[in-house]
This record gives sequence, structure tokens and C-alpha cells, in this order.
Amino acid sequence: QVQLVESGGGLVQAGGSLRLSCAASGRTFSSYSMGWFRQASGKEREFVAAISWNGAMTRYADSVKGRFAISRGNAKNTVYLQMNSLKPDDTAVYYCAAATRYLVDTENQYDYWGQGTQVTVSS
Repeated sequence: QVQLVESGGGLVQAGGSLRLSCAASGRTFSSYSMGWFRQASGKEREFVAAISWNGAMTRYADSVKGRFAISRGNAKNTVYLQMNSLKPDDTAVYYCAAATRYLVDTENQYDYWGQGTQVTVSS
């Protein structure tokens, strides 16, 4: 069992940056791939980024490549999402998730989810 708690969301102007954190409970955090998803109002939840269990591999949605960076600190049971050059289209609730499968990018392949943190980018 893994419990996930996101933090770091907020209101930022276009072009600004935010760093999201996701703290995980449980002693097996380092065995999970971790992902970030987001859901804008009235839209389906979409994949943003994922990182392998040891942090060696990452993958990103095309819409965030070059602007967002996912990382993890297994000693701290935490995964991060550094978001730079934010755009109004990045406005959404951001969720972190844990998967036993390797570096997956679809929602139904994740086993545990956090409650989400709101990110709002003003123009």
C-alpha cells in the first residue's frame, strides 16, 4: 500500500515556475515507477511525465517536453515536478501516481493516486 500527498501548487503568472512535490508513505517507494498527470476543468485526465524506479529513465508528454522535469529522491520517498515557462494551458489539478509497471503513461496502469494539487497559470 502506498499513500501519496501532493504539494506545491498555486497561482503563477505565465512564464513563471512552480515545483510540485509528492510525498509517499510506505517502505517500497523505490520499487515503483512514478508519474504525474493533470486534469483541466471539463477535460479528461492526461499524462504529463513519468520516472523509473531508480530515476534513470523519464518520459514526457509532448506538450511539456523541454519545460517540465520529473525527478525523485528515494531516500526522501518523494517525487518532484519542476515546471518552467508555464502557460495558461497548464492550468489543471496535478496528480501524482505510483505504478508497479515500468515507466507507463496511461492512467489505468497506475495503482495508487494522490488527491491532487491545483496549479493555475494566469495570462
